[in-house]
This record gives sequence, structure tokens and C-alpha cells, in this order.
Amino acid sequence: MSTQLPLLQSLWDWVLTHDAWLHSPFFPVLFSLGAYLLLCLPYVVLDLLSPHVELIRRHKIQERSHVSWRVMWSCLAHSLYNHAVFIFPLTVLHWYWRRASLPAEAPGALRAAGDAVACLLLFDFQYFVWHTLHHKVPWLYRTFHKVHHKYTATFVLSTEYSGAWETLSLGFFAAVNPMILGCHPLTEMLFFVLNIALSVEDHCGYDLPWATHHLVPFGLYGGAPHHDLHHLKFKSNYAPYFTHWDRLFGTLHED
Repeated sequence: MSTQLPLLQSLWDWVLTHDAWLHSPFFPVLFSLGAYLLLCLPYVVLDLLSPHVELIRRHKIQERSHVSWRVMWSCLAHSLYNHAVFIFPLTVLHWYWRRASLPAEAPGALRAAGDAVACLLLFDFQYFVWHTLHHKVPWLYRTFHKVHHKYTATFVLSTEYSGAWETLSLGFFAAVNPMILGCHPLTEMLFFVLNIALSVEDHCGYDLPWATHHLVPFGLYGGAPHHDLHHLKFKSNYAPYFTHWDRLFGTLHED
């Protein structure tokens, strides 16, 4: 048994005290939207300060890019619209179809970490295939994916700036993977937060010293520079997080 199990059990016990919320049809959409906005907030602050603070600008991937209030509000309104009009009705249907089953015990730490990483790797592969197809097939790009490429310089609130099809299909991958792998509900929540956090970091527009791609060795993780280059060049770096699929298929571009 992992020494971290008591911490996970305490966390899960706290989560279970909010049982009414967990069984509410509102919970999934509020959980994902709340996590997204909270994780975006530090980078929004950096975007607001960067025109005035040279130290922050030094870490911008595209140093000359600047995000206006108008663009930020436009992206935020677009995300809220997608959550209200598309994501919420589907989460209600999912709530009726699959009521939450909440065990009393938390998962073991090693099992939770292994399942979360497995979900992330599976999502990375699914996104790579989906993303490559939507760039290689002109009709798919024009009809669905072009919206997300409105901005060639990434910034954090562009993370969820996408059309309904893209929002729902990628959300489906993220939601179905824990079901496929039989994850504990706590692991599922941790994976959702991890996936949102990495996606937000991918689009933040900053190459910060403590970013994930600096922590993962051997260039196995692309991070914000990897994805920003995709928005700038369009024809490379299709995987969202890791680099192995782009290396394998010859679509990796490192600038």
C-alpha cells in the first residue's frame, strides 16, 4: 500500500462530503469550467502585465504579440457560450445515462497515478489522429478546425476558442478514456484537472523556466513552444503534449 494513500483518502472523504453536488447534473460542466478559468487566471495576469514588464515579455514565445482586453473578452465569451449551449445539455444527458457511483475508498496512489498517465497518453494519441486529419483534409479544416487557428500567437484564453464540433469531440475523448480504463472517480477528476492544466499551459504563450516541457527529460514533452509553433506554422506538431507521435510520423518541428 502506498504511503500516500491516507492523503488521497482524506481528499476523497472531503469530496464525498459534497455528495449532493457530485450527483447534480450541473457538477461536470461547473467543474470543468471552474478548473479552466482558475488555471487560466495566472496567465491572464501575465498577459495584462507583459506590455509593461520587460521581465515577463522576455518569457513570451512571440515577444511582439500582445493580447487586448477586447480579444480576451471575445475568447472568454466564446468559451462560456460553448459550455452553456453545447456542453451543458450533453452533460445532463450523460447524467441521466450514467449516474455516478461513488465508492467509499480512494484509489491507491500508484494506481491513481498510473491510470491518470494512461488516460493522458491515450488522449494524446486520440488528439494526434484527430488533429492530423483536421489539417490534412481541407474540408475538415475549413469546416471545423479553422476557428481554433484564428490566432497565430497563442495566449491562454485561446485554449478553448474552438467550434462546437471540436469542443465536443475532444471533450468526448477526455470523458470516455477514464471509463474505458475503469478509473476511480477521484482519478477521473484528477485526470480532468491535469488535462485542462496541460492544455492551458500549451496555449499560454510563455516559455517559463518551470514549465512541464523543462521538467520532462529527453525532449519527450513539447509544451507551449511546441504548440505555439504549430499555430504559427500550421503543418507540424499535431500532438498536444508529447512528441513521440510527431517524431514517428515525421511531423515534429523544433525551432
